[in-house]
Amino acid sequence: MNAPVADRRDRLLLVEDDPDLGPLLCEALEDDYDVMLATSLAGGAAETARAEFDVLVIDRRLPDGDGIDLVASLRRTGVATPVLVLTALGTVRDRVDGLDAGANDYLVKPFDLDELLARLRAICRVFGTDGSPTRIGDWDFFPRSRAIHSPYVGRIILSERECQVLELLASDPSRTFSRREILHRVFDAGDSLGVVDTYVHYIRRKTVPEIVTTVRGRGYRLGLT
Repeated sequence: MNAPVADRRDRLLLVEDDPDLGPLLCEALEDDYDVMLATSLAGGAAETARAEFDVLVIDRRLPDGDGIDLVASLRRTGVATPVLVLTALGTVRDRVDGLDAGANDYLVKPFDLDELLARLRAICRVFGTDGSPTRIGDWDFFPRSRAIHSPYVGRIILSERECQVLELLASDPSRTFSRREILHRVFDAGDSLGVVDTYVHYIRRKTVPEIVTTVRGRGYRLGLT
């Protein structure tokens, strides 16, 4: 009888130049991931060009540049692999720069290993199982996990109805959906037309007002396109 095939473990790329921390992190992460270590910006770029990974952990202060430049480069080329930035740079401005570059999470050194592992599980669960996101302007929308990733504040979780409304609008971005059609396709029989307006308001409040465009007298369509 053939032995059962083991489940494939997620592949993780660690971009870290510290000669002590890098190997220690690899050893700690190898219980849960297949880990590849790169020690420079160029090395990280080469590895991401050569192979596909399920999650990336990237330092900022690398010998040949800032790790968020690699994150930004990946996002510009359409790579949606979840990224956690792990760095000693921890001011609010630093965090905003990292998230604006396209990182999904940002953890400051010194850190607790259990927290790092928990954050990796979270971003893999939310971003890693949904394939490529639906792009709405600079936002990444993951309907299956009801998550939308803001370029400003990171991950935002939508309610089931909020997600369904946004997913319907995103299914045909150039089309204006009437309030009655949205009501019929998303909400329960017996709900009034006003519930559509209420949930559009909820979506705008959680994200930005421009994410849904009101077409006066006709209904709503996707914004930021």
